[in-house]
Formats: sequence, C-alpha cells, structure tokens
Amino acid sequence: MGEPRFDLLGVEHAGELLTLRRAAFVTEAQLYGDPNLPALTQTLEELIADMERPDVVTIGAWIGPRLVGSIRVELEGERANLGRLAVVPDLHGKGIGSRLLMEILAYLPDQTKEVLVFTGQDARTTLPLVDLSEDDEEPGTLTEAYLRRLLGEDAGGAQA
Repeated sequence: MGEPRFDLLGVEHAGELLTLRRAAFVTEAQLYGDPNLPALTQTLEELIADMERPDVVTIGAWIGPRLVGSIRVELEGERANLGRLAVVPDLHGKGIGSRLLMEILAYLPDQTKEVLVFTGQDARTTLPLVDLSEDDEEPGTLTEAYLRRLLGEDAGGAQA
C-alpha cells in the first residue's frame, strides 16, 4: 500500500476531494438509510467556498499521487470541530482515518484547547480520540455523536 503523506488541501484539489467524499460517504448513507447527507449533496462550488474560509482547515492523505483520505476542521476560538473524515472505500480499515485524526492536531492553532468530533453514532467506536464525553441527538433516522477531547494543560490524561 505504501506510507501515506499528509498535507493541506487547496482549492486546486476540490474536484478530487468532492469525488473522495462522495465515494466515502455512500457507505455511511446506506448504513443510515439517508442519501441526503451533507457530504453527498454539497456542490463543487459550495465545497470551494468552504475550503476558502479562513476558519476552515482541510488536510488530505495521499498514497503516491492518489488522494485517499481527508478531514475538515472548523475553528471556533479555542475549539476545533472535526468533521467530514473520509477514506476511500477500498482502503477502509488500513489506519488512514486514525492517522488523519492524529495528523490534524499539527495544523491546529496553538490556542486550541478542545477538539470536538462529529460522527454518526455507529461510527464512534472506530475513533482513536475516545476518552471523550458524548452528547447524542436524533434528527430523523441518523443518530449523531459529538465526541470531545481536551488538549494542553487542562487535558489531564487526554493530552495531545
């Protein structure tokens, strides 16, 4: 498989990122019976606008020239909201998603004190950041989980 490399995604990668997310989120849409997940309905223009926001950081994982994974972070003061973690379906279970979750920490501003992860309820057991508090809600048929990890001095055992 080769070792993935990680780096920021720019708007020049938007088309490839859109394709990656759609391929990755089809499985989740089938799991929840919801073909209208935002990652599947977002247009290329909306994705580009999102990538151009100064409060959004998106990194990718490449193996050779192929984009095989990505994660999006929205920054809110001392909080980083992680979402849209995507890995190409043929490489699920190879540790790329876990590595993305850890690699993104290097791209967070120094003042970041907590990281929140949004995921579907059934996916949260695959996340390596779990020493996390959770808060569930149920909009329609998709149950969501919000997972939290503290960073820095206040984190105790959950330090990055």
